[in-house]
Amino acid sequence: MSINVGIIGTGAIGREHIKRINNKVQGAQVVAVTDINAEVAKKIAKDIGATFFETGEELIASDKVDAVVVTSWDPTHEHYVLETIKHGKYVFCEKPLATESEGCRRIVDAEIEYGKKLVQVGFMRRYDKGYIELKNMITSKKYGEPLMLHCAHRNPSANENYTTPMAVSQTAIHEIDVLRWLLDEDYASVQMLLPKQTSNTHENLKDPQFIIFETKSGVTIDLEVFVNCRFGYDIKCDVVCETAEFGLTDPAFTKVKAEEKNYTRISPDWQTRFMDAYDYEFQLWINSVISGELTGPTAWDGYVASITMAACHEARETGKKVNIELDERPALYC
Repeated sequence: MSINVGIIGTGAIGREHIKRINNKVQGAQVVAVTDINAEVAKKIAKDIGATFFETGEELIASDKVDAVVVTSWDPTHEHYVLETIKHGKYVFCEKPLATESEGCRRIVDAEIEYGKKLVQVGFMRRYDKGYIELKNMITSKKYGEPLMLHCAHRNPSANENYTTPMAVSQTAIHEIDVLRWLLDEDYASVQMLLPKQTSNTHENLKDPQFIIFETKSGVTIDLEVFVNCRFGYDIKCDVVCETAEFGLTDPAFTKVKAEEKNYTRISPDWQTRFMDAYDYEFQLWINSVISGELTGPTAWDGYVASITMAACHEARETGKKVNIELDERPALYC
């Protein structure tokens, strides 16, 4: 069996996913595209032998399309996901699920009303080999309970359009989801600190930022977000348990000893570091659509991430510890 996929949004990530679905994974093909930039989308449609649709609504409603991938401008995500649920089709939505927590909750409620999980959110860290190994080690309890996590998300540089809130909404959002998934528990509170600022930032960006989470069971997580580190794309996650510490290493490069140096290169960007995870994410999504049972990050996960993100913004602006309050998890997501 093979599923026919429609892509809403043919920007950079949309084009990557088109290539991924058509050339890297099995069980699906892109048969329809649309974008606000019609000329670009028409050319892509012609190049891959797909149908161009004038609107996302027309693409979603088409009998040619079995499942939808939403990679359009963030404020449009909620509308297209809700429209796809109305048609009873599976939808993969890149983060954020919606720009506000209320929008995420509307999607959750619509899915509950439909009576089946149709939505998967693009939290691809869960599909990275390193994070999978970390989760397996935590779950095994071989080294006792996790007590602390020390994490960092570093980018080599950020442009003038990247602002202070984006350190959470565009960057730390990945850790917000994957660390909750690693520990299999929700956050209880968050604090944010603004350390000494790098000279490589600009007036609209506080950089670096430091986030401290506490989970419901009392695990403490510190997360450094530093988007102008200059030396590479560096993702860290060290888990301190009762009798051991274990953590990520960059899987993209080998270790070199030469010329009186012992070194390992650092990934230059997110594409290099997480390309395999994206491929694995889409293969498992396609498999689950074919089987009729989604297994990836849910609309509820998107809602929890949004609530947590809002609490981070409040903590940064107030300088206070903020409690993270969630609605009761609906039965559909238990």
